[in-house]
Amino acid sequence: MNKASILKEIIEQRRSIFPKDYTDTEISQEVIDEILHSATLAPNHKRTKPWRFKIFKGEEKVKLALEMQTIYKASQPEQLFLEKKYNDIGFKINKADVVVSIVVNFSGMVPEWEEIAATSMAVQNMYLTCTANNVGCYWSSPKIVDHLKESLTIEENQKCLGLFYMGAV
Repeated sequence: MNKASILKEIIEQRRSIFPKDYTDTEISQEVIDEILHSATLAPNHKRTKPWRFKIFKGEEKVKLALEMQTIYKASQPEQLFLEKKYNDIGFKINKADVVVSIVVNFSGMVPEWEEIAATSMAVQNMYLTCTANNVGCYWSSPKIVDHLKESLTIEENQKCLGLFYMGAV
């Protein structure tokens, strides 16, 4: 197969695969590194490289799940709180082998939309690299991430665009 055919096949096979479909098999550090490296190859105007990623594995991932559940519970009026949603938040994070926060860093050198677009292209590269490595993944952008500034060490000129879940399939 030539490169164009391989690329076309990967693009056609790219899908969001959700944590409920992940196995308990660990993703190797080498594959995780490859996925994150591919993100850094995304085009970006004036070489601002606006993406910031934080990897959550193991105990850090468990803490993230608990924090997000706590935020959900605290931010919902009692009559709108759903036990199922609360449990789903923890399940998705804990079922994934790796969760990566997706943060855009606004440099002020280019319009904000360009840096959001560049970060989105970085995530698309992650999706394609996951597909090529038979890793399930999906990008979620729950409103709760707006409350994770401390956990994600988000600065004034940054915004979390969501979480990228990865797991073996």
